Amino acid sequence: MNKKNSLAIFESYNIRRAWDEKGEIWYFSVIDIIAALIEQKDFQLARNYWKVLRHRLVKEGSQVVTNCNRLKLIRRVVFYTT
Repeated sequence: MNKKNSLAIFESYNIRRAWDEKGEIWYFSVIDIIAALIEQKDFQLARNYWKVLRHRLVKEGSQVVTNCNRLKLIRRVVFYTT
């Protein structure tokens, strides 16, 4: 796996990320981070959680959430054995 598109591991959760060479910054998948924080292995449930949270934040007037489309990140399945 190259540096541009790699996984970060948080406990047993895979966090998708992409490296922007021009800006020299990592971009992380919000849904993957939320899945790790709420300890949810199901991608769709984590996605729905973020959808509801985002709408609540916008309704409250929060400027944390911008009006932009989702960025496409490659969905990788990695199996770990212990």
